[in-house]
Amino acid sequence: MKETNHEFSRRRLLQSITAASSAAALGFLRPSVASAQDTSVETAPEFTGPGPNPYWNAVGEFATLPQKAPMILLTDRPPQLETPRHYFLNAFTPNDAFFVRWHLQTIPNAVDLKDWRLRIEGNVEKPQGFSYSELTTGFQPVNLAAVDQCSGNSRSYLQPRVAGGQWGNGAMGNALWTGVKLRDLLNAATVKGGSMQIQMEGLDKGLGPEGFGSNRFMKALDLSNPVIDECIVAYAMNSAPLPMLNGFPVRMIVPGYFATYWLKCLSWIRVLDKPDDNYWMKTAYRVPNTPRGTTTPEDIKAGKVKTIPIAQMPVRSFLISPDGSTKIPVGLPLQLQGIAFSGYGAIKRVEISDDNSANWRDAQLGDDHGPYSFRTWSLPWTPKQPGTFQLAVRATDAKGNVQPDQGVWNPGGYLWNKIERQEITVGDAS
Repeated sequence: MKETNHEFSRRRLLQSITAASSAAALGFLRPSVASAQDTSVETAPEFTGPGPNPYWNAVGEFATLPQKAPMILLTDRPPQLETPRHYFLNAFTPNDAFFVRWHLQTIPNAVDLKDWRLRIEGNVEKPQGFSYSELTTGFQPVNLAAVDQCSGNSRSYLQPRVAGGQWGNGAMGNALWTGVKLRDLLNAATVKGGSMQIQMEGLDKGLGPEGFGSNRFMKALDLSNPVIDECIVAYAMNSAPLPMLNGFPVRMIVPGYFATYWLKCLSWIRVLDKPDDNYWMKTAYRVPNTPRGTTTPEDIKAGKVKTIPIAQMPVRSFLISPDGSTKIPVGLPLQLQGIAFSGYGAIKRVEISDDNSANWRDAQLGDDHGPYSFRTWSLPWTPKQPGTFQLAVRATDAKGNVQPDQGVWNPGGYLWNKIERQEITVGDAS
């Protein structure tokens, strides 16, 4: 991975992990970020911003939960918290502002690390039960900058409207994840011949959609999928142990794929010798097997649409600043700023238009933190006359995928990546 300018002490991180491991029951842990001394492990920068609130409460549309700054509250059971827009000005999303999405009503608020184990079982020669300490000290650590994006991010923009959390654009975040290669864990257990998939399960429990018996959240990946060799089981994000709401003690990182595969509080990895047909694979999180995963309500009702499990994230880009909340004086030099990412590879180009897409200008790309990370971009812009401007942004990834100017529709409300537009009002300087 490309070296960044931000490095932290692996020794300090391990000290905080050791402290967590020694607790009889660990709840909402917030360790300090390690200092920049030892260059053996790469890290994201230390963050500043709104402080966390130790209490469960909500005021208006914003909520503060343990280890979390004020965030946009969608639901509280299970908690769904959206990241406010201004946090996306930087490539890495602060842990305390990282979005939260759980599926089942009972989520863990403490983990006893004396008893907790990550089980590797199923069609393997040597079933394993790794302790937190064994994961953090017994394997070569790896680092991976990757975007975690809810499958339903931006669902509120679909027309006709569909059921589900009505996310804006904040059901996503980017972090530098530190952990163990999934392949190393599978090799330790020795996968038997004839194996087809891995099934992952965390610690959340409770009633799922009525009638489906889905009181356990489980997802699966094909062992033949190349992403298996890129996956890591992460025990740290942005130089600190995971917040409880983001999956402590460990979570699966599946780079380029939607967050439905990024199991939080990961506790079981099962090797299967047949396809997983549990509700969350067979029925939920599926998209039409059509270009861009789009269809129509009429074709759905007629039963004409075949579906496949959702997988990689399409290319997206966002203008973060200015946000349109204030009038801008004519002639004022501005720096347009935003982010872009894709599940199919690195961002290679970001373009901006201020004239209804008649002309596009190339933005300058920020630091490259890896193919699955947010890529920041910027572009100088000075409004020459008063009026209302529509600033549009589109990105192109390494595979040549370009953001389209057409929306999608599917009953799950997934895969939205239409070109984003921001209305900016420019006033007379006088």
